[in-house]
Amino acid sequence: MKIIAVNAGSSSLKFQLLDMPKETLLASGVVERIGLNDSIFTIKYNGERNKEITSIPTHSVAVEMLLEKLVGLNILKTLNEIEGVGHRVVHGGELFKDSVVINAEVIKAIEDVSDLAPLHNPANLTGIKAFQEALPNVTTVAVFDTAFHQTMDPVEYMYSVPYDWYTKYGVRKYGFHGTSHKYVSLRAADMLGKKPEEAKIIVCHIGNGASLCAVKYGKSMDTSMGFTPLAGIAMGTRSGDIDPAIVQFISQKENKTLDEVIHELNQKSGYLGLSGLSSDSRDLWEAVERGDKKSILAVEKQAKMIADYIGAYYISLEGCDAICFTAGIGENASETRKLIVDRLKALGVELDYEKNLTRGEEKIISKDSSKIKILLIPTNEEVMIARDTLRLSK
Repeated sequence: MKIIAVNAGSSSLKFQLLDMPKETLLASGVVERIGLNDSIFTIKYNGERNKEITSIPTHSVAVEMLLEKLVGLNILKTLNEIEGVGHRVVHGGELFKDSVVINAEVIKAIEDVSDLAPLHNPANLTGIKAFQEALPNVTTVAVFDTAFHQTMDPVEYMYSVPYDWYTKYGVRKYGFHGTSHKYVSLRAADMLGKKPEEAKIIVCHIGNGASLCAVKYGKSMDTSMGFTPLAGIAMGTRSGDIDPAIVQFISQKENKTLDEVIHELNQKSGYLGLSGLSSDSRDLWEAVERGDKKSILAVEKQAKMIADYIGAYYISLEGCDAICFTAGIGENASETRKLIVDRLKALGVELDYEKNLTRGEEKIISKDSSKIKILLIPTNEEVMIARDTLRLSK
């Protein structure tokens, strides 16, 4: 069964074509700069890479071009081979605890919670509608970043604020990166020779956006991102957890609106804010080697915040079988992994420094004597999307 996994942004559309249930990747690619005259269409297949710069005014045109390429490049014989399309949707609020087949009611519900993710949900919906126009008879499925975290207990997801903020406006912790956390925790259990319902896993999804998740017996028990992706650990440009009174303080001191301050916490903080140099960890580690004090502070601050969360999750899980690193930085930055794990010695964690030099390879990187296994697991959200689409298309 051929399934397309889709992640649509406001001006982009990423995709993978997979043969399920074998999970064989047939093609992948991205359409960038949608709406401009110099849009970029890139597709990879059979060891080849095809790139084209052209005018792609809308997502609908991008989808049409993608489907034409799949047949024109002989990746598919006909579009009738496509039996499912799975879409990443960032926010499902409390409405969706699992992936769902998309219909008019689901689209309305996604629209209704779009005020919780105003930059993401409308873009996700644009992709959904474009594929529905192009493939009207194919099952389409919504896979929510927030769904995996709907197993959290109220003591974990509620904030200690007036309760009617929750009942009126849905103010609570939702968490994100759920598709990645689910995939990695399942792979971790398999690598440990355990069933998911037997394993206690802490997943560190560390990319430009980053979050941790405590997974107990296959279910999310807690996660670091909150009402929005701004909460939790320091990231590329996001501050992570801070005293909320800082927002009012800086608003008054800098004569800025609340929106402007929140923008700086989202776009000008984290790595970028502390280092004053870059939001890219590779740039920071180069600067660290030169002895740049602010870059050293930036990477150490993030490592401390991550280690603090791991310690808290170790307690709440009542022990831990494995700590997993994934996403761009987690999979590739051995220096970041070392900086974090070296702070966890009290838990009996021992990193094998030689094994840790691995980049992007599924591997156990702890010493045999380590009380908790340290795993490097490249994430694959598209496979999770395809799995759910396959399950719901039957």
